[in-house]
Amino acid sequence: MLYFIPAWYSMNEWKENEQLWYKRRMQTETDDTVKQIQLFQRNAICEYKILLLSYAPNFRHFLHRQSAFRAPYWSVFDAVQEVRRKKQAVLSFHNLNWPKGIEFLYTPFSIIAMLRHEKYAQIEFGEYGNLIQVDLYQNGQINRKNIYDDRGFVSCTSVYENGTKAYDQYLTEKGVWKLCHFADGHVIVNPRSNQYLIRTADGERGIPFQKNIYVSMEEVIEEVLTSYLGTTKDADIFCVAAHEQHLAMLDRLLVNRKTIFSVFGDRLSLEDKREVIQAFSHADYIVTDSEDNLEILFGQKSLKDTAKINIPPYDTRIDPGISQQLRVQKILFPVDHLTAGTLGTAVKYLAAYLEENQDARVHIFTRNAEFNREDVLLNQVREILRYNGYPPEWARKENKNKFEFLLDEEDQIPVLFVVEQCVDELSANKCVREQRLLVDLADTPDLFLQISCVSMGIPQILRAATQYMRPEKNGRINTDLSELGDDIGYYLESLSNWNEAMIRSYELGKTHTAQYLIERWKEVITNIENSTSIAAGN
Repeated sequence: MLYFIPAWYSMNEWKENEQLWYKRRMQTETDDTVKQIQLFQRNAICEYKILLLSYAPNFRHFLHRQSAFRAPYWSVFDAVQEVRRKKQAVLSFHNLNWPKGIEFLYTPFSIIAMLRHEKYAQIEFGEYGNLIQVDLYQNGQINRKNIYDDRGFVSCTSVYENGTKAYDQYLTEKGVWKLCHFADGHVIVNPRSNQYLIRTADGERGIPFQKNIYVSMEEVIEEVLTSYLGTTKDADIFCVAAHEQHLAMLDRLLVNRKTIFSVFGDRLSLEDKREVIQAFSHADYIVTDSEDNLEILFGQKSLKDTAKINIPPYDTRIDPGISQQLRVQKILFPVDHLTAGTLGTAVKYLAAYLEENQDARVHIFTRNAEFNREDVLLNQVREILRYNGYPPEWARKENKNKFEFLLDEEDQIPVLFVVEQCVDELSANKCVREQRLLVDLADTPDLFLQISCVSMGIPQILRAATQYMRPEKNGRINTDLSELGDDIGYYLESLSNWNEAMIRSYELGKTHTAQYLIERWKEVITNIENSTSIAAGN
C-alpha cells in the first residue's frame, strides 16, 4: 500500500475550509499530490490511500473538483469526531432549527436571516451551492459560526466573544463536542466523550485519548496518527508532501518506515532549509518537481546516500494552441518572480519591440489573486513606459464597450500591455492556448507554463536551459536583456523558425508523457520495495 500524505492547509493551520462561492480563490488547489493521485487512480499503478491530517469538512467536494472523487482516504479529524458516514448528503438551510418568526432575505451572495428586524444569521454556500456555514449574530456582532460537513451535519462550531473568536468545538455526527481548541492554541478533550475511532480490517475500535489537555492541535493529530500507523504494515510506503507544517512531526513518526518526500517548488523552497534537509536524509527517496530542485539536493552532502529523482507533476501531451488562428501575436510574460530592476529593463525592451511589430502584444502573467493586482501591475508598466519615452496609455485595461468610431483620442492609442490574472491551472491553460511565445525571465521559470508550452508547441525564451527548453531547438536563452527584441523577433517574424520550435517541442514532449511518469514512479516503488538506495543521476 502506498499512502499519500498531502499538505492541504489553509494559512498554515490544520484546516482547509471550503471556499465561499463568491470569494476569489487566492491560491491554486492543484499541487504535486493532486497530480500524483490522479496519475495513480487513472492508471492503477498500485493500491494507494490518502492520509488527511487537516480538518476538511467538505473534502468530498475537493476530490470531485480534482477528478479524484473515488480516491480512498483516511482522515485524522474523522477519527477524532467518530464520523462513520461516507456519502455526501443534501442539507437545506430550511431544515435547520430556526426560531419562530424568522425571515429570509435573499442577496446576490448569501442569505440573511432576520428576526424582529435584526440580523440573526448569515447563511453561506460553497461553489456547488452546498451549505457550508451559518454565522449567528447577537446585538450586531457575530457570536457563533457553525461549519457544516458535506455529509449532512454540523462539524464544527466557533464561539466568539466581543467579535473575536474564543474557541472552536469539533463535534460528532450527533452534535456532541469532542475537542475544544482555544485561541491560544491549547486543546481540551470532552471527558464524557474522550475517545477517537480507528478502523482496521477487523472492524473499528475506540481508543481513549492519553490526555485531557493538549498543548496544541498538532499534539492531538500526532497521537491519533500514531495509532493509525500502528495498523499499517512494515512493507507500506509513505509519500509525504514536503511542507514545514508537518515535516518535523512526520519525520518522527515515520522513522524506520519506507518514506518518499515529494518536493514541490510552489510550496517549499529548498534554499537555507537545514531542518528540511535533515528530515530528507531519513527518507528512502526524494522526488522533485524540477531538475533545478534536484540539483540543489545533489549539492547537499548529507543527502549523498539518499536516492533522488525528478518526476514532474504534470505530463505533456500534443495539444495544439490557437495562436496561429489569431492575427495578434501574444507574448506571455510572467512577472511574479522578477525584481523591479529586471521588470523595468524588460518592459523597456519589450516596448521597443512592440513599436516595430504592430501585431505583437504583451500579456503580463500573474498568479497573484489580490483584487488590485491588475491595477498595480498596469501602474508599474505605465511608469516604466513614461520614464523611457513611450506612451503610458499602452498599458491599460481594454475598453470593450465602445464602438471604434466613438473612441476618443486616448482610446485610439492601442493597448499593447494587458494583464492575465490566472490563479488555477484551468485558467492558466486557457490563457496559454492563445499565446505565440513565452518570455520567462525569472531565475526559475514557471514549471506549469513551461510544460503547457511544450504540449502546445510554443517557443520559450528563458534565462537558462531547462528540461523543457533546449536552446535553439524549442527556445532561446537570453542573457542580455538588450537582445530581448532580437530573440522575440526570431520567432514572431519567421514562421519557419516558429514551426521548427513547435516540432522540437512536440518531440521533447514525447519524453515526458503520462507513460513516462508512470514508469518513473514504478521505478521508485520497485527500488524501495527492494530496499535499494541508488540515487538517480549518480
